[in-house]
Amino acid sequence: MTYRFIDTHCHFDFPPFAGEESSAIARAEQAGVEAIIVPAIAQAYFDRVLRLASAHPALYVALGLHPIVIEQHQDAHLEKLDDALAQAGDKLVAIGEIGLDLYRDDPRFARQEAILDGQLTLAKRHDLPVILHSRRTHDKLAMHLKRHDLPRTGVVHGFAGSLQQAQRFVGLGYKIGVGGTITYPRASKTRDVMARLPLSALLLETDAPDMPLNGFQGQPNRPEQAARVFTTLCELRDEPADEIAEALLRNTRDLFGIAL
Repeated sequence: MTYRFIDTHCHFDFPPFAGEESSAIARAEQAGVEAIIVPAIAQAYFDRVLRLASAHPALYVALGLHPIVIEQHQDAHLEKLDDALAQAGDKLVAIGEIGLDLYRDDPRFARQEAILDGQLTLAKRHDLPVILHSRRTHDKLAMHLKRHDLPRTGVVHGFAGSLQQAQRFVGLGYKIGVGGTITYPRASKTRDVMARLPLSALLLETDAPDMPLNGFQGQPNRPEQAARVFTTLCELRDEPADEIAEALLRNTRDLFGIAL
């Protein structure tokens, strides 16, 4: 049986998809992936992802300033984001990818926090959910989210923290993104978290072309792999597969307002 999926996180504006969009979307649809959310990572990519979504009914857009390229972001880019959000139209479903990252040698963390706070303020102004990146920053990120208290909340994508950290985000009203990490048997902590969180807290994602699944190392990840992530999630949880699929779809529709 083929279930219906939404890949809530795919960088579809990068290779190997650039220039091959129609065939890549067709491959995803064959696996049941009927919609894909494409988050921008910098102001320079806003127009690119908006054009993609305008050209392809299956694509939806998030606009944001990613912490991993913090040196690219200027204060003026927050103003450009504000303008773009106001004009983007109905394919815009979130602000993202935004967040915090302490993985790099020189993270410029105070600057990351300032850019994040600016974007959380815009999320409240435009009544949009957020797609959040967090590496080694879960507790710090939770403090920012609690302070801003967004009405639409969002999702912490690619989550690989502890159950307690995940439960804190869920307690603040946020969803948790389930991706290819759970396909690795050695990722026992993340697999346990995804098995134990309430089903109402989970969204499906790939982070393609990044985060390849177990058995596909060295290859670009693809949105159709959401179906394999789903299969693994079903192996980890007690609920029937159709119940899990329906919940993932419902959670995504409710958060992002995507009508499938």
